[in-house]
Amino acid sequence: MKMLYSTLLFTFVYQSTIATALTYNVVNLGAKGDGKTDSTKYFLSAWASACASASPATIYVPKGNYLLTTANFQGENCKNDAIAIRIDGTLMAPSDYDVIGNAGNWIKFEGVNGVSIYGGVLDGRGTSLWACKASSKTCPSGATTLRFHNSKNIAISGLTSSNSQKFHIVIDGCRNVKLQGMKISASSNSPNTDGIHIELSSGVTVLNSRIATGDDCISIGPGTSNLWIENIDCGPGHGISIGSLGWELQEPGVQNVTVKTVTFTDTTNGVRIKTWGRPSNGFVKGVIFQHLLMANVQNPIIIDQNYCPNNKNCPSQNSGMKISDVTYQDIHGTSGTKVAVKFDCSKKNPCSEIRLEEVNLSYKDQPAEASCANAGGTSTGVVKPSSCL
Repeated sequence: MKMLYSTLLFTFVYQSTIATALTYNVVNLGAKGDGKTDSTKYFLSAWASACASASPATIYVPKGNYLLTTANFQGENCKNDAIAIRIDGTLMAPSDYDVIGNAGNWIKFEGVNGVSIYGGVLDGRGTSLWACKASSKTCPSGATTLRFHNSKNIAISGLTSSNSQKFHIVIDGCRNVKLQGMKISASSNSPNTDGIHIELSSGVTVLNSRIATGDDCISIGPGTSNLWIENIDCGPGHGISIGSLGWELQEPGVQNVTVKTVTFTDTTNGVRIKTWGRPSNGFVKGVIFQHLLMANVQNPIIIDQNYCPNNKNCPSQNSGMKISDVTYQDIHGTSGTKVAVKFDCSKKNPCSEIRLEEVNLSYKDQPAEASCANAGGTSTGVVKPSSCL
């Protein structure tokens, strides 16, 4: 019995030591949650320690406000493919936008595998930069709050991102990423503050999130495949957009995208596919928009293949993008404009296999209208406004 007790005690102490050794508390490493002291190097120190371990490790951020300048977490020499970052506090960008505004990214993970982020608030403190951009001053372009580049097996849960200088979250060149329970917010007039931007990535899932910004709630760039978006509240903002695509002549396509169970409230667009009016060999195919509620949305359903702001770089050109196999199913609610369904497709490459199934959109308690150019497809069930395909 004595030997058994000793063995159990040793096991408990050993396991406790291991558990303690593999949790890196940024405060214990020197970070201060006073909102004033630059704690960047202590976060990077915690990352270096976690990476050096071959066993799963946790980086813990207690309650408090932690000031960070640009923080780049590199996976190049990381032995660890199971690092959890648990955040009970708020990470704050510098109040002076010039400190990170030209860096491109505020917090960046590059080449990492198996990183999970739980909870926490990222405060980009972007309001002063937005004001600068609204004036005639010369301003930096602004930093993305959180970027994952060239990474795989990523999970982000319960994270809040507010007042980003530019894009809130970017998933770029990644595989197998899951984001859920996100809360993303910025002023409705904040420029280029896309909530989540995804490009050159496969196997990305976005679930159960609330996004309110000055730009797209979710934007989908070239080279995105096997994307699943479900149970999202979007608004204010510019809706959920595939594009803009087709800027480059050689551009990877977008395919196998599902957007379902989304409520759009007072947004500029609902679901949009947007391509430049320029030559391109890119494509969009295999897209399903399903179970969507529109509440006073300016353009509930729109394909725009003649995107050319200020008629620069693309006047009088046809989009080379090929758009096919796009389904709009069970979409209802109210349009903020008379034209609730607009398919403005390429004259050179008309849209094909567009399907409208059970679509019912009205405008000011009256029937709305549909507008089609160079679009072919079918409609089934109740479709209001009447299909123009």
